[in-house]
Parts: sequence; structure tokens; C-alpha cells
Amino acid sequence: DDAMIDQWIARFLDIYSVAMAVHTRLYDGMADVLGRARAAGIAWGIVTNKPGWLARPMLAQMDFFRDCAVLVTGDCLPVKKPDPAPVRFACERLEVSPRDVVMIGDDLRDVQSGRAAGTRTVAAAWGYLDGGDPRAWGADVVVDVPSGLVAALGL
Repeated sequence: DDAMIDQWIARFLDIYSVAMAVHTRLYDGMADVLGRARAAGIAWGIVTNKPGWLARPMLAQMDFFRDCAVLVTGDCLPVKKPDPAPVRFACERLEVSPRDVVMIGDDLRDVQSGRAAGTRTVAAAWGYLDGGDPRAWGADVVVDVPSGLVAALGL
């Protein structure tokens, strides 16, 4: 319940901050997708609700992060996903129109924020999936495995 979460969240985050990248890996096939995006000159970024003090160190420990063109964390703005503002902010930082962006996510909030921001959306049917059935989220495309992004993105 919420009282238990409030009681233990600080301790959890302390433990998490020390070991968050120990077992963190890209999903099979994602390195190829990111490599193809790099080869095609496609800029990509991350919009997360995770606070920056957790997201930045975790991503810095992961080799693929060097190609990330923009990182918008949950504490960059006064609102988080599903509000469209973080996605719009990422688009502004990349100097691209939302209509030229594809928002890929493994949570209903990702699809909601992308759609509200005016991007195309891809629901990833793997990963966190806290928002239920990806096929019910209203995304433009649902991809079952990371390698499916190659076709979905035209890479």
C-alpha cells in the first residue's frame, strides 16, 4: 500500500542507486537497432519519468548511451509522462517537429504522451509493461521484439 511504499522508498532508492546497472542490459536486438539508427544518421533520445540523479549515472554506465542525443528525466519539468510536455521538450532540444518523431515505449504513459505531443507511436510488447496490454494502448504500431523495430522504423 502507499504507506508501505512511502516508508521504504528512500531505502529502496539508496540500494538501487548503488547497484542499478549491475544486471541492466539492452534487450536482445536493441544494439543492432541503435547501430542501424546511427548508420542512418537518426538521432534518438530518452524520455523517462526516472529522476535525473538515477537516470544519468545508470545510462552513463551503459555503452550505448554515448549516442543518445537528448535525455529528458522526470525532474526536468514540473510534469511527467503521460503529459506531452516532456516529449515536446525532447523534440525542441533535438530541433525536430513532433510529426517527424517516433515515440517508442513499453508503458501506456509512453504512448499517451507521444500521441498527445503529436508523434507517431510504437508500443514495445516487451520490457516493463506496467500499463497492461500494449495492443490496447492505441499506438500506431505494436512491435513484439526489439528486432521488429528495424522494419517499423524503416531501418
